Amino acid sequence: MCGIAGFWGGSYLPINAELMADRLVSRGPDDSGYWFDELNSLGLAHRRLSILDLSPAGAQPMVSPCGNFVLVFNGEIYNHLELRKELESAFGRFIWRGHSDTETLLAGLRYWGVAVCLTKLVGMFAFALWNVSEKVLILARDRMGEKPLYYGRAGETFLFGSELKALTAHTNWDGVVDQDALALYLRFGYVPSPYSIYRGVFKLPPAHFLTVTNFGCDLEQPECYWDLSRLAKEGASQVFKPPEALIAELDELLLDAVNLQMAADVPLGVFLSGGYDSSTIASLMQAQSVQPVKTFSIGFDDLGFNEAIYAKRVAQHLGTDHSELYITANDAMSVIPKLPTIYDEPFADVSQIPTFIVSQLARTKVTVSLSGDGGDELFCGYNRYVSGYGIWKKFQWLPLPARKLLSSLIARAPTHILNAVQSHLPLSLQIPSLEEKLPKLANTLLHQDGLSYYRELVSHARDPALLLLAATEPNYLIDRGDLRVKLPGMREKMMFLDMKTYLPDDILTKIDRASMAVSLETRVPLLDHRVVEFALRLPTEYKYRNGQGKWLLRQVLYKYVPREIMDRPKMGFSVPIANWLRGPLRDWAEALLDEARLQREGFFNPKPIRNMWTEHLNNKRNWQCPLWDILMFQSWLEEWRG
Repeated sequence: MCGIAGFWGGSYLPINAELMADRLVSRGPDDSGYWFDELNSLGLAHRRLSILDLSPAGAQPMVSPCGNFVLVFNGEIYNHLELRKELESAFGRFIWRGHSDTETLLAGLRYWGVAVCLTKLVGMFAFALWNVSEKVLILARDRMGEKPLYYGRAGETFLFGSELKALTAHTNWDGVVDQDALALYLRFGYVPSPYSIYRGVFKLPPAHFLTVTNFGCDLEQPECYWDLSRLAKEGASQVFKPPEALIAELDELLLDAVNLQMAADVPLGVFLSGGYDSSTIASLMQAQSVQPVKTFSIGFDDLGFNEAIYAKRVAQHLGTDHSELYITANDAMSVIPKLPTIYDEPFADVSQIPTFIVSQLARTKVTVSLSGDGGDELFCGYNRYVSGYGIWKKFQWLPLPARKLLSSLIARAPTHILNAVQSHLPLSLQIPSLEEKLPKLANTLLHQDGLSYYRELVSHARDPALLLLAATEPNYLIDRGDLRVKLPGMREKMMFLDMKTYLPDDILTKIDRASMAVSLETRVPLLDHRVVEFALRLPTEYKYRNGQGKWLLRQVLYKYVPREIMDRPKMGFSVPIANWLRGPLRDWAEALLDEARLQREGFFNPKPIRNMWTEHLNNKRNWQCPLWDILMFQSWLEEWRG
């Protein structure tokens, strides 16, 4: 795992490559490298975290033997040894300098060309390839968006980098907050691709490559090389095999994906929350390891947020070398000041805090950790696919006046009384985060269109423009053509939309930044594109069955871990931010939400924000999500403005 950066055009100052790379030192603490083309005012920079081929033969930027191609690359190509054999078979004997996947990738790009080579890769990656003779720069990103890549212009200079902090280090940088992107951030809790928080700076979408010419002045439209929309549409019409055959096929696919991702010349482990996804990955690792696999979990004293007890049971059953760390509110809150520099732009998924802490724990013993992310989107795991779908199915036929009346009644429900009542009910009958979910339920009843209903489910702020002084929210989910795919049902549509948006821009961003902040490489076997394609071909009946999601994935896991250890309600991976905002975080939040400060900074309309804050403090309403979004922006703004 590494960090890459570069510039092209404008005034030629080689020091900029070093400045940009220095901002990425946590992504690559082991080495740095630079390559320059003075005549074309181009510089490439690389920071290295050595994982495969620790020798200088794997150093970057890497120049092809012919001297015409220069590569900077972040990620891992898991099938690179197979690709070496394929290259040798097609183009004759190669004299390899080492055994790094970087060298394999460079050879593949040289001999097959970018478009063909990308379709052959099994891995996670972001790279920049400079063609010396043709003066063409190519940027590319992996299929699911595991590795980040930003690009944009600063004056006359084209910039790119693994993180925004690399772009902001360039001497020409003069970033301006994109207030329309800020509106999208307030809706989702993250800035969705292709936007960034800065005007004119973009995220390269997953499964795309970008061609840049004319000293960085001419940018073609990013080109898609693996169309998730087409795969989802085609998969929905396929007839499948009996369940037993599907269980065996998924088991084999996952074993191979995990085996490929266990390749490393450094210590390796796995995050283990105790849920189905991470337990599956840990099980498949241990099944293919002669030594106990290193597993890592975070625990909380608050039982409503603690999955560590379940992770420990799984670890004991598998016989892993298990490490767990119980953290206090103070431990978690000590991370908050670091978040603006870790994420570079506002990011408000509260599980960013425990994700960083478990990454810190893992880094004390390993350099690479596998993760179970992706299982919810692929195999129907989120509550919105179950309870959210159930609400849609029950109420979409109800006349709108009746739904408006019901919505009004729910919105007025005294949640503090309902919380008190349900605290006396059996745990199985309680509704987690009731005070937060009831208002959302009230809003969802007002939607008749499936896409707008989904947007309501995933929205933090229902109307972000009301919170801002000057912003026009782009109709992000409605206008993007690649998101309007005809699928057989609402569940399928929600899973597809999450794969295109929430997964790369929230989940994968969270784990990449949190782990890279401590120089830990994370790998996600469930997002091997062969597993993704298999999941897209599965009828929903093999994902959701008997009131439960992840049916097929569960059957694979039960081959390794007894169901009595696993079967329990889904908890998620989070922290009690709502209560902390009323308690130990209150003074910190009050300072950031000060009315005069908000007015002076010029982004937010103070009145509705102060009203939310007051209602939250008085326990009248849980405004955790929109308040945390605003607080994370305020923290980022404070850091950005110095």
